[in-house]
Amino acid sequence: MNKTVLAVFIATFVGAAPSFAQKSDQQHAHNETVTSIDKSIKDKHDEHTDDGHEEHELQDGQKLDEHGGEGADEHDDHESEHAHDKGENEDKDDEEHDETASASLDSNQMALANIKVSTLSPKIVNYTLYAPGEIFSNGYSSYRVSPRVASVVTRRHVALGDRVNKGQVLVTLFSETVAQAQANYRTTYPEWERVKGLGRKTVGEQRYIDAKANFEAASAVLISYGLSDADLKTLTSQQSITLGEYRLRAEIDGAVLSDSFEQGQRIDAGEPLISLADESELWVEAHLPSNINLRLGAGSPAQIKVGDFTVDATVTQEAHTIDPITRTRTVRLLVSNPEHRLHPGQFAEVYFRFLTKMPVMAVSESALMRGPDGDWMVFVEDHPGEFLPVEVELGRALGGLREITGVEPGSRVVSEGAFFVASQIAKGGFDPHNH
Repeated sequence: MNKTVLAVFIATFVGAAPSFAQKSDQQHAHNETVTSIDKSIKDKHDEHTDDGHEEHELQDGQKLDEHGGEGADEHDDHESEHAHDKGENEDKDDEEHDETASASLDSNQMALANIKVSTLSPKIVNYTLYAPGEIFSNGYSSYRVSPRVASVVTRRHVALGDRVNKGQVLVTLFSETVAQAQANYRTTYPEWERVKGLGRKTVGEQRYIDAKANFEAASAVLISYGLSDADLKTLTSQQSITLGEYRLRAEIDGAVLSDSFEQGQRIDAGEPLISLADESELWVEAHLPSNINLRLGAGSPAQIKVGDFTVDATVTQEAHTIDPITRTRTVRLLVSNPEHRLHPGQFAEVYFRFLTKMPVMAVSESALMRGPDGDWMVFVEDHPGEFLPVEVELGRALGGLREITGVEPGSRVVSEGAFFVASQIAKGGFDPHNH
């Protein structure tokens, strides 16, 4: 039975095999057909896609060009309009800027601020130049008293500040050297008197000459030590004197400016004891900055001010060297002091007076103000009560005035109160130089 079943199964399988193979072939053919159709459809789709993309890109490009051209033109027009508007705005800003470039003040404000306006015109300026100075005694008329030989002070006769007359005794000294000279004088004097009385023919030429020479030499030594003719006469008189003692006298009329010594003090030859000065005329030494190239001839006028006292002076000398310490140049002036109101050692204000050679445009220092950028400016009255800042260049300093350029002659300039005008302009945020 088993064999029978097996035989039936084999027969069935063998009979069905061709049908299965046929179905496989059909299925394979069907698959190829489907694949071919799919490929064809895909190719057509790709062609359609490429064409569509190209057309789409072309259309997009045309639209982009159209849009870009129109947009660029519109954008350029917009920028042009914007630039035009900007220029108009800048012009308007400049106009507004110019409109605010002034300070308008009424008469009450000008009076309260003490604003003064003056008309500027070229003119010869009489100006002064300031320099610090110091008063000195007149070195050409002062006198320094000192022994000509080593001596000891035995007595003083004057004190500091005393006024003395010429020939007045100032101090008494003692010196061994002077004592020997006095003794020699007392010996030669009588010999000379005898020979002179007998005459040249009686005593002989040689004796006469010797006696005279010895006497004159002894006299000259004592005079060189500071003794006067009166002192020499005292030596030959019958008065009792102390050899070696001698006196120093005033050589000029003047005042005792210093007396740096004490009684009993030994003084070397040439050491100053007393300084005398005639204060009726004094020196004033002014110190000018080295960068001022100014020639002051003898006789140039000046004024000296000490405290509230002012007096005229004249230039006498001008130094040609610069002080290495102060870096200044000294100008010496002579000032009369008949009332003795000035004294050596006082500081003074010296004002030299000048005239400009040509007419110049000048304003007071108070009329000048600094602008925001550091330049100098003045305020010009454009209309009554309206002031405009005008930039100027500075020239020479003419005392309290300053030479300027940049302003037309005839302009009305604020001479006082410029700071108030500047503050009024600053309140509006205005740049005075239009920067």
